[in-house]
Amino acid sequence: MEYLLEVKNLTKRFGGLVAVNNVSMGVKEGEVVGLLGDNGAGKSTLIKMVSGVYRPDGGKIFFMGKEVIIDSPMKAISIAIETLYQDLALAENLNAYSNIFLGREKLKKVLKFINVLDNDYMLKESKGVLDRLEIEIPSLRNRISMLSGGQRQAVAISRSIYWNAKLLIMDEPTAALGVTEQKKVLDLIRLLRSQGIGIIVISHQLYDVFSVADRLVIMRRGEKVAERNIKETNPDEIVSLIVGAEKVSEKICPADRD
Repeated sequence: MEYLLEVKNLTKRFGGLVAVNNVSMGVKEGEVVGLLGDNGAGKSTLIKMVSGVYRPDGGKIFFMGKEVIIDSPMKAISIAIETLYQDLALAENLNAYSNIFLGREKLKKVLKFINVLDNDYMLKESKGVLDRLEIEIPSLRNRISMLSGGQRQAVAISRSIYWNAKLLIMDEPTAALGVTEQKKVLDLIRLLRSQGIGIIVISHQLYDVFSVADRLVIMRRGEKVAERNIKETNPDEIVSLIVGAEKVSEKICPADRD
């Protein structure tokens, strides 16, 4: 099966510092890949190259089988790559449906020449995507500041899915959430996978990653040091790979044989 997203030999330098060195990885449709590593391992820099924040100094990015140049976040969004950072980029003073349409608001004409927000349309469409994702929020008219952390995460995910994201990158999606809300977010990731969305999850929560991921990519000091099928590894091995306590053996994931 062909990769939805594939990066080959990506490299990024900041002056004399090599933040990402010759990293290759891929994600298929309907697959969750955990991107793991300690602080400073290069995970965020790698993801920012895919999401258009940084331009690579070397290597290539392929999306849906074609080489792409992602030179801005808007370019990434335009080709259906959405990134959810820890701050979620939500406007706290706006309500839930306004955030789903943030920057892409639906307008209607009044008196044939005055453009105003079509709130009824945005509310209806937002309810539709939330129903599709089996998300319950008491009122979409409530300001984001009134919602819980899990509900905010759900709104951010719903925004990406409404705008037809094919690849979703999630940076620490369960950070600062309670146990119940963590479970809801993980259930939502599983639902997205079942709907064919490719997902990259960056997390320090190994239990969460093991509960949803199909494969794991481990980085250390800017390099990819290992890749494991989730069914053929365990948290102890992954921790050892992250900290460099285990010699990397030549294991090939089934995905690499396709």
